[in-house]
Amino acid sequence: MLRLAFSLILCFLALPCVSAHGYLAYLGINDDQSYTNYTGNVPNADPSPSVIRQVSDISPVKGASNPDLNCGLNAQFAQKVASANPGDLLVFDWRGGDNTNWPHNTGPMLTYMTSCGSSDCTQYNSSSSKWFKIAEIGIVTNATSSNSPVWAQQSVMNGAFTNVTLPSTLSPGNYLIRHEIIALHLATALGGAEFYPACSQVKVGGSQTGMAEDSEMVLFPGAYKDTDPGIYDPDVYSSNSYTFPGPPIAAFVTASASSSSGSSSSSTSSAPTATTGSTPGSSSSSSGAQTESDTLRGLWGDVQTVKVQARKRTRKAFMSK
Repeated sequence: MLRLAFSLILCFLALPCVSAHGYLAYLGINDDQSYTNYTGNVPNADPSPSVIRQVSDISPVKGASNPDLNCGLNAQFAQKVASANPGDLLVFDWRGGDNTNWPHNTGPMLTYMTSCGSSDCTQYNSSSSKWFKIAEIGIVTNATSSNSPVWAQQSVMNGAFTNVTLPSTLSPGNYLIRHEIIALHLATALGGAEFYPACSQVKVGGSQTGMAEDSEMVLFPGAYKDTDPGIYDPDVYSSNSYTFPGPPIAAFVTASASSSSGSSSSSTSSAPTATTGSTPGSSSSSSGAQTESDTLRGLWGDVQTVKVQARKRTRKAFMSK
């Protein structure tokens, strides 16, 4: 209770408190040959064509039964569709509401996908879609934390990307990719968890056949309960273990990871050094910290340049509104 009260006091002292929320500002796709950066829209601003579905506010979704848990607050169809292939690297850049670094450092990051069917996703209503999980990352160890357990979300707060690799055997088709941050800084109280889902529209090529089983798919809302141990967590500040909410990572993702190094990994990176990564296909319950991964070494010169330039453009547009 003291921690909760202290967090609320800090929020009231912050000017403005609302800046302690955020949104998915960029999606990058890297295929080892080129890097394509897609800019999202500032919530509630006049939209530009994007692959990221725009939300109406930087505030979190509250409550596991909230319909906005699907793709974010009042998420709108996006006008564009990104192109990707199995094994491509997805790079998510989360920003605070004032376009500074992501403001939270406690809680997991999870990635889901759903098929849009035979047509592209620009008019696809995902409210009754079945989603499967391809990646999750929670508590990790890395060099910057002196190999002590720390939430991977801390790296995002420090300005890092979040990186997820498309499964190497993923079937071609039209997909929504739902990347989600769950902020647990207030989760010591029931209903305190903050959900930040973001959906991006992607067409996946190739000729693979991998797909989740019906038993591995979930609805949003429906996949979580407010009482789940990974959502209501009285011990979030005193434990180095964490139980991920939702289903386990789909079995075909685990199988593709075993035959293609790191294909289901989830990691965070901010420099051309080691990255923190989840164990591909790990179970929903994690009894300790996950370990380091080097999945992006060698890419960061070009990627960081693109990221800095894109941030400058978005910051200029944001300030002009």
